[in-house]
Amino acid sequence: MEKIYLDHAATSPIHPKVVDKMTTVLKETFGNPSSIHAFGREARQYLDEARTIMAEAIGAHFNEIIFTSGGTEADNMAIIGAARALKDKGNHIITTSIEHHAVLHTCQYLEKEGFEVTYLPVDEQGKISLEQFDQALRDDTIVVTIMFGNNEVGTIQPIREIGQRLKGHQAVFHTDAVQAFGMEELDVNELHVDMLSVSAHKVNGPKGIGFLYVREGTKLIPHIHGGEQERKRRAGTENVASIAGFGEAVTIAQQTMAEKRKQYQAFKQKMIETFRQEGIEFDINGTLEGSLPHVINVYFPGVDVEAMLVNLDLAGIAASSGSACTAGSIDPSHVLVAMFGKYSDRLRSSIRFSFGLGNTLEQVEKAAKETANIVKRLRK
Repeated sequence: MEKIYLDHAATSPIHPKVVDKMTTVLKETFGNPSSIHAFGREARQYLDEARTIMAEAIGAHFNEIIFTSGGTEADNMAIIGAARALKDKGNHIITTSIEHHAVLHTCQYLEKEGFEVTYLPVDEQGKISLEQFDQALRDDTIVVTIMFGNNEVGTIQPIREIGQRLKGHQAVFHTDAVQAFGMEELDVNELHVDMLSVSAHKVNGPKGIGFLYVREGTKLIPHIHGGEQERKRRAGTENVASIAGFGEAVTIAQQTMAEKRKQYQAFKQKMIETFRQEGIEFDINGTLEGSLPHVINVYFPGVDVEAMLVNLDLAGIAASSGSACTAGSIDPSHVLVAMFGKYSDRLRSSIRFSFGLGNTLEQVEKAAKETANIVKRLRK
C-alpha cells in the first residue's frame, strides 16, 4: 500500500541535500563556534553562512537574525522579551484568537504577570478586521503579535496594512511566519514588522532549530542566560549542524518557491475537483484566495473527524484535524471555534490536508478519491 503524507503543515520531510549538509558538518566540524582557534572558526563559518542566507531571504541584516530551538522559542522570546522590555511604557498587548498556541499560551502567561491582552476576533474566513484592530490599538499598547498565515486553515492576515498603521506608534510588531516562510515572499521592511519567527522543520529542514528576526534597535530582554552567544541575546552553544542544514533548506526553499506555489495550488484544485466528481457534500473552511498555497481545510457535513482520520490512516493517508484527539474526546479547534462558533458542526467534521516535498498530482487525486469513499461509507 502506498503511503501518502498530506500533513506537511505539522512537519515536513528533510530534504536529501539538507541531510547531506548536516552529515558533513557532524562528521567534519566539531569545534565550538565561540572558540577563536581554527576548529572554532570553521564552525563559526557555517553559522555566518546560514545567518547570511536567512537574513537575505527576508530582507534583513545579518545581525538581526537570532538562532533559536524553533518557532515556539522564537515566539516566546519575541513576545515575553518585548513586553518586559517595554513595560514602563504600557502593559497592553494585541493578538488574535486564531494564533498558534506558542503565541496564545505565551500571551495568557503574560496576563498572569499583569499584562492586558486583546484577542481580536476573526470572520468566517479566519481574517481579522482592520477596523477592529484600529479600535483595539491604544496609547499604552506595547506589543502586537499577529500570525502571517494560519496553520489550520491557511488564511493570510493583512500584515502589511497593520505594519503601516503601527509606523510611529511605540508598539513592537511581531509576526509568527512559521507556516508562511518558504511559501510567501516575505520582506520585513515592506511588511514593517519588528520581529518575525521561523522554524526549520516546516521547510524541509531539521526539527529543533529556528530563528527570530529582531529589527536593529528593538528592545528585547533575553530569557536564556549564560554565555555571550547570539550577541548576548540567546545564551548557549549553537547547534552548528542543524543551523547549517537550516541554511541549506532555506536556500532550496527560496529557489523553488514560485514553482511550489503553482504546484500546491494545482493540488488544491485537483482535490476540490475530485470531491465534486465523486458527488460528496463538502465545503472549504477559510478561502482559496488569500490563503497559504499548501494548506486546505475541508468540512464534510455529518462525518465524525476522529472516525475519518482513523479510516484515512488505515488507507495509508496522513492528514490531520485542528482537534487534539485524546482519550476518546475531542478538544475542538480554537481556530474553527473563532471562525464559526463553539456550537458549529464544522468543529467535529473538518480535516486539514497540507502539501509538500514528495507529493504528486496523482497522489493528491488518489487521496481525494479515497477520502470521498470514506465519507460515503461513514455517512451510511
